[in-house]
Amino acid sequence: MTDLRSSRLLRILIASTAAAALTAGLAACGSDAPSSASADKAAAGTVTVADLSNGAGTRTEIKVAEVAALHAELPASVAKSGQLVIGVGALPAGSAPLAFVGSDQKTLTGAEPDLGRLVAAVLGLKPVVQNSTWENLFVGIDSGRTDVGFSNITDTEERKKKYEFASYREDNLAFEVLKSSTWNFNDDYTTLADKTVAVGAGTNQEKILLEWQAQLKAAGKQLTVKYFPDNNATHLALLGGKIDAYFGPNPSIAYQITQDAKTPNPTRSAGTYSGAGASLQGLIAATAKKDSGLAKPVADAINHLIQNGQYAQWLAAWNLSDEAVTAAQVNPPGLPLTNS
Repeated sequence: MTDLRSSRLLRILIASTAAAALTAGLAACGSDAPSSASADKAAAGTVTVADLSNGAGTRTEIKVAEVAALHAELPASVAKSGQLVIGVGALPAGSAPLAFVGSDQKTLTGAEPDLGRLVAAVLGLKPVVQNSTWENLFVGIDSGRTDVGFSNITDTEERKKKYEFASYREDNLAFEVLKSSTWNFNDDYTTLADKTVAVGAGTNQEKILLEWQAQLKAAGKQLTVKYFPDNNATHLALLGGKIDAYFGPNPSIAYQITQDAKTPNPTRSAGTYSGAGASLQGLIAATAKKDSGLAKPVADAINHLIQNGQYAQWLAAWNLSDEAVTAAQVNPPGLPLTNS
């Protein structure tokens, strides 16, 4: 009788252990699950940015605490939940330094989810980061499964029909050149005369570059535009002297510069330009469902981070200091409908 009871107890313990392991495994796959050390630091008022970045950023521990007055601004449903569900559209591959899988092959790292975590800390909420495809990011916001998107989303007038924004970073393009180059853009397209510049086909930066090419041609000057099949081929062309510069998204170029820093052919930025063109500074913004009531507390949390220096630490950790804003704005002017 004793052996039978022992056997039954053993089977129950094994089944319970297996069920617990399965539940833990599913939770790790479906959520932003920090290590126990990270959780302890978060509880103590520390957010680690550029963690597991594999050289794309500089790991930095940032002290940040809840601000009760800002927590009080939250919509009741979010405050009651105790968490901020942060959407990132980085599947399938991600893009350094904005959002990508870290060196442990499972943790989502990058400038975008890191800012979401900092904002959550200021608002006194637990950050829950959900990674999805770009399209499903907006599906999540629309359905209410996601509170706010931090995913390099440009503020546009078209998007304002469905969403509200809290801006936090300039939407900039940049020119990448060899570090040995003496050329600088200086916010003047006429300096591109007699240069050969690579750009991605079908991109916003191509549209801008071709407009400059036409203006230079009208003035009797030449700008040669070249295309390559992918970023690797473009980079090799730059290193090999086949082009003078590459015109692309500033964050991607900032990342490439960090990768080149210790190679025989380091590169640098020769200047930035607004992704919205000459008439408007494009802005990247946290994005919530229209009339959700989240844009203001998120913007106020970002302004708190700006005023107390944590924002500058976050940008510096990801080599994006040249995209800093002086203040977060709620629903600032966005790309016009004709350019959205």
